[in-house]
This record gives sequence, C-alpha cells and structure tokens, in this order.
Amino acid sequence: MNKRQTRLFAIGSTLVASLVFIGLTIDSHRQFPKLTNAENITPAVTRGNDVWHANNCINCHTLFGEGAYYAPDLTKITQLRGAPYLKAFLQDPERFYDEQRHRRLMPNPDLKDEEIDDLIAFFGWVANVDNQGWPPRPILVTGSSIPGTSLTIAQQDASGPGRTQEQMPPGARPVTGDEDPIALGEALFRTASPACNACHSIAPGVNMAGPTLADLVTRAQQTIASPEYQGEAETVEDFIRESIVAPSAYLHPGDMYSAGGVSFMPTSYGESLTDEQIDQLVQYLASFK
Repeated sequence: MNKRQTRLFAIGSTLVASLVFIGLTIDSHRQFPKLTNAENITPAVTRGNDVWHANNCINCHTLFGEGAYYAPDLTKITQLRGAPYLKAFLQDPERFYDEQRHRRLMPNPDLKDEEIDDLIAFFGWVANVDNQGWPPRPILVTGSSIPGTSLTIAQQDASGPGRTQEQMPPGARPVTGDEDPIALGEALFRTASPACNACHSIAPGVNMAGPTLADLVTRAQQTIASPEYQGEAETVEDFIRESIVAPSAYLHPGDMYSAGGVSFMPTSYGESLTDEQIDQLVQYLASFK
C-alpha cells in the first residue's frame, strides 16, 4: 500500500467511524425519552432532584454508579423499600441504624416532610429508568441482590456454560413452572418487586428492614390467639396472606416496622401478584415451622 492509498484508507476509516458514532449518538438521543420515562418527570421529581443535590447526597451514595461508594447505591431503592419506610428513615435515620452495631450512621438531613416526599418521588422516577443493568455490582442496601448475583462463587461456577439443569445447585436452577407451589413461592420470594428477601431474612434472630420469617408459623399462631390481634385471619395461611395483601392489619412490634398505625411493608403485592402467585408465596412461607 503506497502513501496515497494509506492516506485514502485513513480518511475513509475516519469518515466511516464518524458516521457510525454520529448514528449511534442520534439513536441514543432518540431513545432517551423512552428509556428515561421523560413523561414522568413531574414537578415533584424535579424538586426531589434539587433536594438530592442541595444536601450533597452524592458524597456518600451513588445513582447509576455515579457518586461516592461509602453508602448504598440508591438507583433502585424504591423497588427495595416502600415509601412509608423511606419517609420514616429520612425523618430519623438513627432509629434504624445504630452506629456502634452497624459501624456507620447516616446523618439526619433535617428535611421537611415536603422535601422528603419530593425526594422519594425523584427516587421513584430514577428506579424506573432503563439503566440496562448498570452499574453491574453496586453497593446495595442490606438483604438485596442483583438478579443472578445472589449465588455463591461456587454456585456461579457450577451454573456456568456446559452444565445441565440437574448439575446446577438448587439456587441456580431456572424456574420452569412445573415445580411444586413451595418451590415457586421460594422463587417469588426472591424475584417479586420489591423482593421479599430485600427486607426479610429467613434466619432466626436476623431482623433487617422487616422481621425475620424464621418460626413464622409459630409466631402467627401466637398472634392469632392473642387478644391484641384485630385482623380477620383464623388460620396461619390466612394470616400470612393478610400480611401480604394488607400488611397494616397487624403491626409487628418495633419502631422499625411501622409508624402512625401504618406498616412499612409495601401494599402493592395484592395488585402486582396474581392470586395463584400469592397462594404459592403463602405455601412457601407456611413452611417456616
């Protein structure tokens, strides 16, 4: 290739690369409104964005992986914690985390109720932006996990290419729909939105944003028999179902779980899950004797 051919090749390659870059840029801008749900940017969302920046939340937290890595990424926080919980947390963080036990404590931002509502609206908009899985491994709030990364390293290795479903560890096997209701309920426990395991542990004595579900059956029986119980459930299964679709019917003792007679547990499961799915979840939870 002589000098003239080399020059023409360089110019041609540059033009092609530039055209591809411009095309991709135009296509990205074309998709931004859909990817970001731009039509849902309400005045409250805009004000919440102002609250986020005015209080320098980015000095500790990240959104879309941008910010400091001292505290959890909040990109999907409204899919992991309900609005009542977030509001109570922002009003008094120390009520939820102890500096000696957790080694860190979020300072009280001293926000007004209106500012908190706007900030939660901003988080709600952010959570529905199609960030296409970015960042891949953010720092998450206690109990939550990125889909596919809740396995141990050994499980991830065992579920790699070339493995049959029978060779995979139970936690890595895909749900086909042919499993028994308890297995399907376990899958829902991890994949419902918000995911149940983002707030509840199944280990005895391990309370997170919600109380542990270990010994749930025994505690449900004691609650139903208690004169303080004002719900409508007569069986353990009814109590679990009531707790899922109407969580404020019974308020678990503890300031971390409710405020003003309202449970922090999201009330959306009755709408986001079908009756069949709720039955599967109930059967799974009823297995915690």
